[in-house]
Amino acid sequence: MTSAPSSPAPGVGTAALKLVDRKAGSPTGAWRPGDEPGNRRFVEIGDLPLESGEVLPDTHLAFETWGALTPERDNAVLVLHALTGDSHVTGEAGPGHPAAGWWNAVVGPGRAIDTDRYYVVAANILGGCQGSTGPSSTAPDGRPWGSRFPWLTTRDAVEAETRLADALGIGTFHLVIGASLGGHRAIEWAVSHPERVRNLALVATGASTTADQLAWCHLQELAIVGDPFFFDGDYYSHPIGPVRGLGLARALAHTTYRSAAELDARFGRAHQGQEDPAVGGRYQIESYLDYHAGKLLARFDANTYLIVNHSMMVHDVGSGRGGIPAALDAVTARALVIDIDSDRLFPAAQAAELAQAIPGARRETVHSLHGHDGFLIEAEQMNAILRSFLEGPENGARADA
Repeated sequence: MTSAPSSPAPGVGTAALKLVDRKAGSPTGAWRPGDEPGNRRFVEIGDLPLESGEVLPDTHLAFETWGALTPERDNAVLVLHALTGDSHVTGEAGPGHPAAGWWNAVVGPGRAIDTDRYYVVAANILGGCQGSTGPSSTAPDGRPWGSRFPWLTTRDAVEAETRLADALGIGTFHLVIGASLGGHRAIEWAVSHPERVRNLALVATGASTTADQLAWCHLQELAIVGDPFFFDGDYYSHPIGPVRGLGLARALAHTTYRSAAELDARFGRAHQGQEDPAVGGRYQIESYLDYHAGKLLARFDANTYLIVNHSMMVHDVGSGRGGIPAALDAVTARALVIDIDSDRLFPAAQAAELAQAIPGARRETVHSLHGHDGFLIEAEQMNAILRSFLEGPENGARADA
């Protein structure tokens, strides 16, 4: 993996797109349990030019859909997941999906993003480990990509997603919505392909990555590459991979997903069990972080974490476009910006920057003790805000138009 420059991505054609069925067995290798695809499907998007100037060969994306596309093809919604999310936005746990949909509270029948009304599309990000081409996928030489997998950017991921849209026959999305790192891709969609985004919802995200966010990303990267079982990214043939490093990266990240006030209110200095931490026991907050680290180990690949984390680090929608204000001024979609008042990972100033620079954008704030994860937890507020936006009289037209 080598550093990727920030020059604009080459143009991508749509010639060799095809939807394929892939039966049991993950295409992503050693650190995924074997899974049945469930309602996952795969699109082969061929050789994909990257911002770095490299070409990723034989590329595919895993995706899921819910609802029905209208004959006019005007009701498609693209939902873009965060760092360790996947295509399973809504639905029950089952084959290939160890957990229920990550946004069940917002996407589904009768919810703000109503699958009885909209044709909802969600893909596993390029570089992912839930079916899309990533570091644990098989390279052309028959071995896992491992350390040879190229670094990716937000623009690379979006160009792959445009090929998925082409394969599904979707020229314009009624709504593109993303939260956190998914919001990075949503912004990029609206700037790179304004004609393909009618409504835009940016949730707990930013136009570029701040120094504070870079610092947290770097610490997570160090945790993984410092694991003695990382083997420079080529651990797939070894019986043990960098599980301790990946778990530590997740624990570090999780502290940024919750607010200090919530952690103190929930755990304070309470002990786990009866033994005093002063004589070898543990605090409840330690057990909590270890629990979330362990959950990720069952479903995620360390190299994918590095690749996607890196795409977050280099994200800057204004790069090569004259800066952020100039880039966001080109957005033609009707836009909604949502921030969370206790979010310490994506602070309110980033939402303000987006709302001020996107013409006619509307801004709403979710009030929560839960920090960044409030977009997942505060279902009532999220549904109310999104319903008001989607069902308002200006639906499909920019507020300043």
